[in-house]
Amino acid sequence: METNRPDYTETLTRHGIRPTAVRLLIYKTALRFHDTFSMSELEDALESVDKSTVFRTLLLFAARHLLHEIEDGSGSTKYCICRNDRPCGIDELHCHFHCEACRKTFCLDYTHIPAVRYPAGFEVRQIDYLLKGLCPDCRAKRHV
Repeated sequence: METNRPDYTETLTRHGIRPTAVRLLIYKTALRFHDTFSMSELEDALESVDKSTVFRTLLLFAARHLLHEIEDGSGSTKYCICRNDRPCGIDELHCHFHCEACRKTFCLDYTHIPAVRYPAGFEVRQIDYLLKGLCPDCRAKRHV
């Protein structure tokens, strides 16, 4: 028996998500994306799962902090898997970089969102910190 195999059922359960076969399939497929992914990219990778199920599952995963939602200005919400072994807090969110040439959005996993002071009485639930410019590949193509 393999001992280093991740326990996806336990991960979903720890996040308060009932681990159905479809949810496990969607989670395992989402893990294959290194950086961010859109719902349509996930749907393309999951030909056997209908769009409404993918949409509802993404909403559930985001609500339970299993993944993050990113608005990168492209008009399509992007998602990335939370790499912690527990739900992420606001102070653990990371920055993202959107390439204006290739339209990809990259996770900057080790670049945390800086502390932002806000007035008393406000409750912060989500912070998006997005840098825009050219990724290394697109920058190199422009300087050739």
